[in-house]
Amino acid sequence: MPVERWSAAQVETLAPDAPSVKAARGLSFPASWSATGRLDDILWGQLRNYQVCVDLTGPAFKCSCPSRKIPCKHSLALLMLWAESDVADAPAAEFAKQWQAARAARAAKPKTAAAAPDPAAAAKRVEQRAERVAGGMTELSRWLDDQIRQGLAGAQRSGPQPFEAMAARLVDAQAPAAAGAVRRLGSIAGIGPHWADRLLGELALLRLLVAGYERLADLPPELAATVRSRIGFPVATDDVLAGPRVTDRWQVLGQVESDDGALTTRRTWLRGEASGRFALVLSFAAPGQPMAADLVAGTEFRGELAFYPGSAPLRALVADKTSAAEPFREPSGAVPLATALSGYTATVAAEPWRFDAPVLLAGVVPSGDAWLVDESGAALPLAPGHREPWWLLAAAGGRPATVAAEWSPTGLRPLAAWVEGEFVAAAPPVPGPAPARHPELPPELLASALVGTNRRPWTGEVPLLEAAAVALTRHRAGVLPGDGHEAVPATPGETEAALPTPAGARLLRILGGAVPGGAQLAQELLSQWLAAAAERGGHVPPSALPALLDAGRRNSIVRPALARVAGRRGAWLAGMRADWRWLRDETTVVAMLPDWHTGSSGERVGHLTRLRETDPAQARELLISTWAEESSDDRARFVGALATGLSTDDDPFLEAALDDRRKEVREAALDLLRRLPGSQLRSRMAERALTLVQRERRLLGADRLVVTPPEELDAALRRDGVASTPARGIGVSAWLLEEVVAATPLDTWSAPATMLRLARGNDWETPLLHGWAKAAVVQQDPAWAGALLADVSGALRESVRWDLHLVLPPAELGRLAADALRRDDGLANRLLAIHPGHWPEELSVAVLETIAHRARTDRHSWQLGELCREAGLAMPPAYAELVSRLALQLDQEPADPSRVRPVAELARTLTFRQEMFAELTTAS
Repeated sequence: MPVERWSAAQVETLAPDAPSVKAARGLSFPASWSATGRLDDILWGQLRNYQVCVDLTGPAFKCSCPSRKIPCKHSLALLMLWAESDVADAPAAEFAKQWQAARAARAAKPKTAAAAPDPAAAAKRVEQRAERVAGGMTELSRWLDDQIRQGLAGAQRSGPQPFEAMAARLVDAQAPAAAGAVRRLGSIAGIGPHWADRLLGELALLRLLVAGYERLADLPPELAATVRSRIGFPVATDDVLAGPRVTDRWQVLGQVESDDGALTTRRTWLRGEASGRFALVLSFAAPGQPMAADLVAGTEFRGELAFYPGSAPLRALVADKTSAAEPFREPSGAVPLATALSGYTATVAAEPWRFDAPVLLAGVVPSGDAWLVDESGAALPLAPGHREPWWLLAAAGGRPATVAAEWSPTGLRPLAAWVEGEFVAAAPPVPGPAPARHPELPPELLASALVGTNRRPWTGEVPLLEAAAVALTRHRAGVLPGDGHEAVPATPGETEAALPTPAGARLLRILGGAVPGGAQLAQELLSQWLAAAAERGGHVPPSALPALLDAGRRNSIVRPALARVAGRRGAWLAGMRADWRWLRDETTVVAMLPDWHTGSSGERVGHLTRLRETDPAQARELLISTWAEESSDDRARFVGALATGLSTDDDPFLEAALDDRRKEVREAALDLLRRLPGSQLRSRMAERALTLVQRERRLLGADRLVVTPPEELDAALRRDGVASTPARGIGVSAWLLEEVVAATPLDTWSAPATMLRLARGNDWETPLLHGWAKAAVVQQDPAWAGALLADVSGALRESVRWDLHLVLPPAELGRLAADALRRDDGLANRLLAIHPGHWPEELSVAVLETIAHRARTDRHSWQLGELCREAGLAMPPAYAELVSRLALQLDQEPADPSRVRPVAELARTLTFRQEMFAELTTAS
């Protein structure tokens, strides 16, 4: 039976580290591979000179690259290609056939039995270790009694040294697990709230371990095995595999990684579909070494597990897999919170030293105070680091979901959720304030332990530490669900269809920075994706919303397009978090409100904008009716909305807005009045300008301009938006003249060529030129912009000169950039950077020619790299094939790899954009 295709998220769980995911993303498109295919359950591909194979039943990996990471970026890229767009249907390559045959031969080869150890020597080693452990446990017992006699208050002053010393003694006694438990006490003593309660509880569990070891021969075999493992007696893998096995269809619920500096540990939880049994598979790796990648969260396989012996056996080994891993829709056996806690109670009762256990919760919803609530109203708190489950809120939208988690006295640590049959991995924990912790032990026990039984004798029926162990176990095993926590209300249903699934997957890649060029291009690609998605219509996948809202929080430029694709769930989610409320309060939401006084700021702006399209006068009167009641921020936004349907009928209202006390409102009104033909402001500025700048017609000789600049800034000029602070190095009169000319309609003057000729040589030429240039920018006049750039470009300040380029038609700007490139002008890159949108044909051809030339001749690669980065975002994606061929030619030539690499990166970026836009144009 063929293996069902994995999701991209499941592939990413196999990566040894985050850089490997990013590197693989840059290679996970068909153009990177010269050949790909599938041979039974083996994916194969050839990328440059590297031969890559992946056995999906393992998974197992083989690549001819020199990387020591397993899987390498090439193997991950091949898996991603298969997961997102499938591999080609090509005849199997010879290297894939050879690897398949070699794996089959190894599997069929009988295992050679290891040489039998010397029984006498083995028995002697066991006896010697037992003696050492017995001595260490006896010493631990005396040390525990000393702690209680002397009092825990002294531990706060002593620090971690006494615990380290005792731990070292246990290491010498070959009891490493017990040594680790003692060493951890040093991080509890004197640290955090209720530290004495936590310290006494851990000491009590150690005392229980000592008591268990003292009676080891009398304990049931399962409990004896637990005591031995908690002390640190090893259990050989062969012994575990030789024991009983459980055959089932094992569903991989989720994974958690922890790093203590010396070792990285991955905890993978599984559950048997038929047996209902949980299993914990541990894997370890030294720093910098890859982790085993044979279990993928969200997939299931049929196979056999062998469990380590114990009173509550959870840890297991995968003894055999009889089927390939494939995704499953939802795990079986999810239960209400109360039933899940009953399972935890049984686990703790059987193994008091266990702190956490897996739970599979049915139909839970987050509450507003960081709990999960089921349909009966029962609730359990989320653990610190998981108290803001935006990932679950976004994925489920406040509707019941199946959640796999680890439960411990600190709360639930989610592993994953299943929403409508879709696997959703839990977000990693984030630092945050922990909820108030309550003591777990009775106060009378704690009081005696703090001052010490030498000062305050304990009068209980059993010794203090044993009483504390019983009390702690009863407290943890007897925990009950909370009540009184209300689940968040569900999000309203979407009114638009979802964007195509491949497009949503592409968005997740962009948000994760897994794009060609990495984070440097991710923001620009996100902006392009959002613009194209907003034009198409539809809403993004819910799982993308938290990262997307964060992106909008950091970058206001993408907000308008983002608001159009966030959907109703995005607005619902944004209402729960203050730094996401820009989606509701600042971004225009085009909607008609039943009542103008209701709705968020964004909805009211949307209502006003929509009404201006059909009835501008009614919209203006609506705004006037509540103008005095609006906040200054809203007034500025509402004035901006009048740009739709702007006419001279709006002039009186905008004139009144020039006297508003808020600067932002005045500036918004000025911006509209300067663009409104026939406005009073334009008439006043034209009258002032013609008074200050007069054309003197002469009978003999050429006409000339007579300029009389203003001497001071009066109240009328200030009200009409003339700035009071001159630019650096400019006199007050010259600055005022420049500002007046800048605010004057350009049709006040004669043709651009005529006015530039008249201004030439005038004492006030510089402020006149700059005034006309700024007017051309504000009024978006390409004729004036072109004339100024052609005739007097060198006389203009750099900032004004580059603003003029933005007024030129894209085709004209492209022509200038292409000419600059062919002349090898240093300004070419600047012109390319300010060109809006996609480059025209002439410019794209010029850039491609320049890239080919520089890749073969430039001594330094930084200019080439900069040009390729610009081209990756603005060159039409249809050029991807041409650039790919160029990169292949350069790779086969004796060229410097540092010059080939940017061209190959450009090919990947263009291919990425080509696929991105194609996904958004396909039907859902």
